[in-house]
Amino acid sequence: MTVLVTGGAGYIGSHMCLALLEQGEDVVVLDNLSTGLRELVPSECVFVKGCVGDEHVVRGILARHDIDAVIHFAGATVVPESVERPFFYYRNNTAATRNFLETVSDHGVGRVVFSSTAAVYGTPESGTVAETAPTAPASPYGRSKLMTEWMLEDGARAGAFRYVALRYFNVAGADPEGRTGQSTPRATHLIKLACQAALGRVPHLGIFGTDYPTPDGTGVRDYIHVSDLVVAHLLALRHLRRGGESGVFNCGYGTGYSVREIVAAVERAADCRLAVREMPRRPGDLASVVADPGRLKARLGWTPRFDDIDAIVGSALAWERGLALDGTVLSPLVGRPRTPALQINYPT
Repeated sequence: MTVLVTGGAGYIGSHMCLALLEQGEDVVVLDNLSTGLRELVPSECVFVKGCVGDEHVVRGILARHDIDAVIHFAGATVVPESVERPFFYYRNNTAATRNFLETVSDHGVGRVVFSSTAAVYGTPESGTVAETAPTAPASPYGRSKLMTEWMLEDGARAGAFRYVALRYFNVAGADPEGRTGQSTPRATHLIKLACQAALGRVPHLGIFGTDYPTPDGTGVRDYIHVSDLVVAHLLALRHLRRGGESGVFNCGYGTGYSVREIVAAVERAADCRLAVREMPRRPGDLASVVADPGRLKARLGWTPRFDDIDAIVGSALAWERGLALDGTVLSPLVGRPRTPALQINYPT
């Protein structure tokens, strides 16, 4: 059987492809390359350039490959941009996914793992957020993802498929083997931008908001290493293949770091001082969002390996050093599975 990975040329998707190959899976990647990079897709994957909302493209893939599950990453992910361009997010994230889900369900694909987000929660009522917390997204990005969760829930109730929606907190870091990393042009991820500032590739790092009700006034987030996130997807896939019920799971460590703490971690890793500029809050940003990952650990047996902010930052900085000034990937290791770097010990 084969896994269809949408958005597999992107940051998280390319890590997912490597991990699936290492587990012996056959992989088909569907990506329109609007933000992804073709060179990040391992050569062992079948690559199709196209949009998830194009039913003709998706039907062609399903007709040619024995797809038993889909892992759906494709979508736009920038909160401030979603505030400025809400209809683009609803078309690109929600409407396109509606078409995609209908097409795969019509073809009998019964397992869907979905890339959701902690942005579905909005402003948390307490220090950490569990899956039972109210969903009240503060941005069109969060709403677009929550709408997809609703579609998945309704589809599962109708018997179209079973699904796992993984609500990511802040994904960071890079493959420990140096095979892939965050290479998206104009990326807005804090750790990537801080690494760029440390290497002199941007003139300064903007700190958006210094008056939040947090210990140092800057926003607090739960940062999860991309390799640990990928393991959560592998476990979700196994759960569904074993007949497990549909559900949603937080993906984070339960530990929050402020923007200033991230700056300090990058300064330690790069052994330099960062040029920072304090700026007003951005629309849609929240003061603090930290995961309660208890359900993921208890039900899927997830155990993180890279729960250390210095390890996360160190891998991100190492990857950034392998990029050219224009973002071109220079690393000769890109796309190569090589000797498996991600050994998964599944719970019995």
